[in-house]
Amino acid sequence: MNPEPNKNNQKLVMGNEAVAMGAIAAGCDFFAGYPITPATEILEEMSKMLPPRGGVFLQMEDELSAIAAVIGAAWGGSISMTATSGPGFSLMQENLGYASITQTPCVVVDCQRGGPSTGLPKLASQGDVMQARFGSHGDRPTLVITASSVNDCYESTVFAFKMSQKHRMPVILLIDGVIGHIREPVELPPAPPPRKATFPKIDADSPRFGDAPFVPFGHGPVTVVTGLAHQSNGLAETQKGSHTEQMIRTTIENICRDPEIIDSWALKYQLDDADVAIVAYGITARSAREAADLLRADGIKAGLLDLKILWPFPNEILRELAGKVAAIIVPELNLGQMVLPLKAAVGGRVVVHSLNRADGTLLTPNDIAEFAAKQLNSIEERTHA
Repeated sequence: MNPEPNKNNQKLVMGNEAVAMGAIAAGCDFFAGYPITPATEILEEMSKMLPPRGGVFLQMEDELSAIAAVIGAAWGGSISMTATSGPGFSLMQENLGYASITQTPCVVVDCQRGGPSTGLPKLASQGDVMQARFGSHGDRPTLVITASSVNDCYESTVFAFKMSQKHRMPVILLIDGVIGHIREPVELPPAPPPRKATFPKIDADSPRFGDAPFVPFGHGPVTVVTGLAHQSNGLAETQKGSHTEQMIRTTIENICRDPEIIDSWALKYQLDDADVAIVAYGITARSAREAADLLRADGIKAGLLDLKILWPFPNEILRELAGKVAAIIVPELNLGQMVLPLKAAVGGRVVVHSLNRADGTLLTPNDIAEFAAKQLNSIEERTHA
């Protein structure tokens, strides 16, 4: 990476590069991955940045082994991550479930591309939203963070690592190929010096799971780690799953109540007096923001709710929004994924319209503005009929 400084002491940085820089800033010292478009630059940057800092970079034979190595590295005391795209993300699902039941802190970056299967490697998509939440079988706590700018890529990565350590869980950073490859002038802090992760001291009788702190191998008493349902001491419990259920419920409750997560859920733009709200995320939020400006120029009071955390879903924010606007527009680069929990959240309090495409082409500001204006006009015509 050789970004050129400009007169404002900024650097021209790619989104994927910003992810790697954010990982280093967060203390990541282990990366395992497999090259895949459009996420490969993250792997390339980590291969250059980690070894000089005493970190470990591994190019694995596939994505299955990559996520397994990341989980193993975390239990070895490393701050670990991987990065992939849709096909590789699919392969990681079983081990994401394993990381969840073993409460293993790690970060997985999914730089989305068009699908299904090999699909559209170089074109835009937001098709992995539901997979990020429900891809692994069984119930599990999920924290999925997104980004709509290069600066977001950096800050969201730092935040993902912080939350993975705080809540003892795999955290997913869900970006897309356009955000990953776009270059923007940003001013990011220099990489901090390498630092060793520290862990609390526990005794032999201390619980290892549930609300217990994460203490990897070699930093405390022996710990049993298993993908089977288990008690708080780690011992398997295959005839009932009450301890595992409580562990999952507690983690879900903790992340939903976390003030840092609540404060980071979404950014509001011109929503105070809006008649129509656009709810978007990732690259589509950029078009949606400009669409809101276009609509206001035409006399339609529009605003944007730019989602920064997709799961857990911001139900309360959307219920509140539904009581203030006449319509909600949900543009997505898929055939309708985030719109489903959104409709459930608002519970019929407001009309929700979905604007979708899954051909690899971006939704433009004009696309969104024209669609929103048409839907709002239809509502007004029905009201006055």
